[in-house]
Amino acid sequence: MSESAADQTTRPEPQLLGIYLNDHLAGATAGVQLVRRLARKMHGRPVEEPLAGLAADVRADRDELVEIMDELEVPVRRYKLYTAAAAELAGRLKFNGHLLTRSPLSVIVELEMLRLGIEGKASGWRTLRTVGAERGRPDVARVDRLLERAAEQAAVVETLRVRAAARVFGAAA
Repeated sequence: MSESAADQTTRPEPQLLGIYLNDHLAGATAGVQLVRRLARKMHGRPVEEPLAGLAADVRADRDELVEIMDELEVPVRRYKLYTAAAAELAGRLKFNGHLLTRSPLSVIVELEMLRLGIEGKASGWRTLRTVGAERGRPDVARVDRLLERAAEQAAVVETLRVRAAARVFGAAA
């Protein structure tokens, strides 16, 4: 009987953590762009302030990831960052019922993408927590703070998403 790849015991490959963290950094880069753009688009509306706060937090999380990568001696792969930025730009091209203007659906979809990004970030922090527990770095308490912040961010985004859906669809979603 053969074992699945997940069941096999393998020895750690140092480059895999670098690939993993650079992928998360690319996602964080796209997330920063997305939440900043959302905050700009909502200028003058009640959601502008929470989105601006989220933008600052998401940027701070990205900076913390870069610091952790440096602590773990993982080099930043710039090509992944450029790819993430291009993907975020391409993600703006959605078929949402409006050709030349911004659709009301855009806010809902973008908040959902942001929520998914935050959930992915939290998964990355949980992985780094495991790494920290095994290797002694990064500091587990630091990662726990980042996990708490991700949970707070997800709650804010979910509240904004539900409100946006209620506005767009005319009923509590």
